[in-house]
Amino acid sequence: MSNPVNFTNQFLIAMPGMAGEAFAGTVIYLCEHTENGALGLVINKPIDIKLKSLFEKVDLVLDREDISDNPVFFGGPVQSERGFVLHERLSDDGGHYNSSLKIPGGLEMTTSRDVLEALASGAGPKKVLITLGYSGWGAGQLEDEMGRNNWINVSAEPGIIFDTPVYQRYEKALSLLGIDPRMLSQAAGHA
Repeated sequence: MSNPVNFTNQFLIAMPGMAGEAFAGTVIYLCEHTENGALGLVINKPIDIKLKSLFEKVDLVLDREDISDNPVFFGGPVQSERGFVLHERLSDDGGHYNSSLKIPGGLEMTTSRDVLEALASGAGPKKVLITLGYSGWGAGQLEDEMGRNNWINVSAEPGIIFDTPVYQRYEKALSLLGIDPRMLSQAAGHA
């Protein structure tokens, strides 16, 4: 029996033929992939809410000029009213949030209010991407979509998430594979 495929800490890049408005042209950072399914956050679909406004809605004041005008992102269609904070990994002795998923070899994703409180106080992680909602797959669903050529994957690069302008993230993620997006076809082929 072969080892199961694990796409944790990888980018899923939507192929041009991807059906549906929600995922067309998306790059998803995969936070978790197990035999039970997968969870990821879209990193290149900002919505019309700035972080400062989001913090006001949860009765917090965000005084960090470096991030207050950053957009909130559409993380995916699942639990779209819930916030997810993708952030750089804290040092082993540098703190802990109540509901954090430490992504093996990668970042952390936190869903608890304490990370927002830390950010509001000027502490917390320096590099963050905040989404509403997440992208989820049931057991075997992502593997099936990969087999139908809906996605291509590559090891994630945090600089694309935190330091690359939003409009360049799709192309930059593809460039990790040496692919120019103009060379991709909407038709899937199988050998």
